[in-house]
Amino acid sequence: MERLMNCVIQASKRIKTETELSSGATSVSFASAQYILENFPAGGPAKKILLFGTGKIGRNTCENLVKHTENKQITLINRTKDKAERIAGRFDLIVKDYAQLEEEIAQSDIIIVATGAQKPTVSKQIIHTNKPLLIMDLSIPKNVDDNVTELDNVKLIHLDELSKVTHKTLENRENFIPQAQAIIKDVHADFKQWMVSRQFAPTMHALKTKLSTLKDAEIKNSRTKFSDFNHEQADVLADRIIQKIAGHFANHLRNEDESTEEAISLLNKVFKLEELSSYES
Repeated sequence: MERLMNCVIQASKRIKTETELSSGATSVSFASAQYILENFPAGGPAKKILLFGTGKIGRNTCENLVKHTENKQITLINRTKDKAERIAGRFDLIVKDYAQLEEEIAQSDIIIVATGAQKPTVSKQIIHTNKPLLIMDLSIPKNVDDNVTELDNVKLIHLDELSKVTHKTLENRENFIPQAQAIIKDVHADFKQWMVSRQFAPTMHALKTKLSTLKDAEIKNSRTKFSDFNHEQADVLADRIIQKIAGHFANHLRNEDESTEEAISLLNKVFKLEELSSYES
């Protein structure tokens, strides 16, 4: 299971780095942050952002704004102030009273509306500023009255427009599915090969043990025959030979053209490994 989980993680990392399957915005909250980044690039003066509404969409949008725009000039307003304060506390943001909505709109460059009202909560009547103002309405139903577009300084972006961005991203991601599937198939093949190798792992262990036993007996015998016998050198040399012999057998067992079961049976018979396994158990 540990090997399988490592293979899953490996496939996930490869898909993320070798394909664009995880690129682009797939949520409206992320798409709104991306829209701001594209239209107000980093490096210029930070824009003052007002987030009106701290429900689920508002919370997610707030998190994306802080994470991706690195803009700390974000003010939160919610009809229930304590909800806004809980979110603001996580990101060290400013909270204003609902009664200060018009005042904050006048001081903002970007307004994101994510309230849950059934009727528009923002209209041209409460906008008292002549500087350029971007309003993004993420609410369902719409919480920004279309009459705000009658003001020359206001640009209104509806949820529908941001949704098109997410749909386009999903369509683009579909192009990378075959590439991702090929990576998964590649990693799966490696895992299956490893699984096959596990079939002869006990045999290889028994073979090394048998060879090591023969080595120890020969070294012990040679120590009495040769006065200048170097035990350490002989031990190192013999271990290297054992590793090479075991390696040759392992490569033979991995050969897909050979019958693994027949090869294992032959090794057990030649080196009497089954007897060794029975003795050890």
